[in-house]
Amino acid sequence: MNRHRNLKYLVLLGILLSFVGVLLAQNAPDRILVVNGKTVGTPIVEVDGRPYVDIEALAQVMNGTLTIEPDRMVLTIRAPNPSATPPSPPAQERLSRVFASAAVSELAEMREWRGAVGTVLAYNVAVVGTWPQDYHDHVEASLTQVALTASTNADRDTLQLLRNEFANLADWAGNVIAMRQALNATKSVSADVMQSDQALAKISACSSFLNATLVSGEYADSPSCH
Repeated sequence: MNRHRNLKYLVLLGILLSFVGVLLAQNAPDRILVVNGKTVGTPIVEVDGRPYVDIEALAQVMNGTLTIEPDRMVLTIRAPNPSATPPSPPAQERLSRVFASAAVSELAEMREWRGAVGTVLAYNVAVVGTWPQDYHDHVEASLTQVALTASTNADRDTLQLLRNEFANLADWAGNVIAMRQALNATKSVSADVMQSDQALAKISACSSFLNATLVSGEYADSPSCH
């Protein structure tokens, strides 16, 4: 009799513990599975401490398919679509060959002009005739022709630097010629005036920079060309 009563108590205790376990399971917060940033649509179920998830929902989030056969389930995951790969950043636009060639010739003409004006400074040469204005007009006309060959954004950006170089060179040359013409035969400029001429140094630096840029074929900027 006592044995039967003890067995009855054990059954009741087992039912009570099962009921408590169900209540605790119901109160436990649901957890979700995230795969590569995508959330599986069904919560994780824990059985005997092991997590389980709906395999069909898992197949959907992984862009796969689930085939149910009499004796097995086949999960197939598709390979990533190459077209979905983010495109590579565009390569830096290069200078067109036609523009680069014309701009190199223009720089050579600017250097010739600069050299002629520099001779006036270095050797106190008297300014006779219209050659200073002739140089200016010739280089300016050539620059207009160079502008016609600009066909890319890199060309146009480099063209603006070339125009800046022309403007700086024209200002410097104009100042040198005006200074030389203002001097009489008994006066001369200092022998080291070219070495200490900051405007000339900036023009020379921009010329060297632009030449390297045109040879490389890629646009770049420099404070010396502003």
